[in-house]
Amino acid sequence: MTQPLANRIALVTGASRGIGYATAIALAKAGAHIVAAARTQGGLEELDDEIRKLGGSATLVPLNLTDSDGIARLGAGLHERYGKLDILVGNAGVLGPSSPIGHIELKTFNDVMAVNVSANFQLIRCMEPLLRQSDAGRAVFITSGAANKATAYVSPYAASKAALETLARAWAQETANTKLRVNLFNPGPVRTRMRATLMPGEDPATLDTPEQVAEFIVPMCAPDWTETGKFYDYKTRTLMSFRAPA
Repeated sequence: MTQPLANRIALVTGASRGIGYATAIALAKAGAHIVAAARTQGGLEELDDEIRKLGGSATLVPLNLTDSDGIARLGAGLHERYGKLDILVGNAGVLGPSSPIGHIELKTFNDVMAVNVSANFQLIRCMEPLLRQSDAGRAVFITSGAANKATAYVSPYAASKAALETLARAWAQETANTKLRVNLFNPGPVRTRMRATLMPGEDPATLDTPEQVAEFIVPMCAPDWTETGKFYDYKTRTLMSFRAPA
């Protein structure tokens, strides 16, 4: 079986469940060594078991991504052990409250921004030097349609994803003349715990699984992926370019 990502190092955040878990497994199937970061130790151990069953390997990193010093230590550890990073999948995120803006406490808003934006900012800062050491560094950030729809009652989440998109796009422009490619991936409604929290009355059987979604993230992590600063919409299976509002 060909493994297009053999000998490549892939860091996946939020890897203990959902899309992060499925993406880590899909990348491992393609041959990558997985550096799996998440808060949930049990979920990471389950992931490690599954990857081992596939004949793959993983390094488990129990880490709350609001720990910016922890992210910096992770970057230093990857540098010491591998001297590079080939793939970064910024998947970790929190939904936050479903409530009118005026009912949301400032701390609650800041907590969502800390995970969905600031943690990814710190990941970019700490992992860019390692990604530049790769012959084909690839970064993919998981976003949401809420970012451009400005979805009511999930304003912290929508605002955080809009900020993440702008951050990733700016990074893509800054690195456009390097070997590093930076893109965004919108999975749309998927059968995850986050979706069930947001839409408790929805039949999960009507939604695609994280495993189905992950199959479309893997190609964006491969050395032969050449696009940067783009947005892949899973629902329509379309790679899109950003453009200014009409």
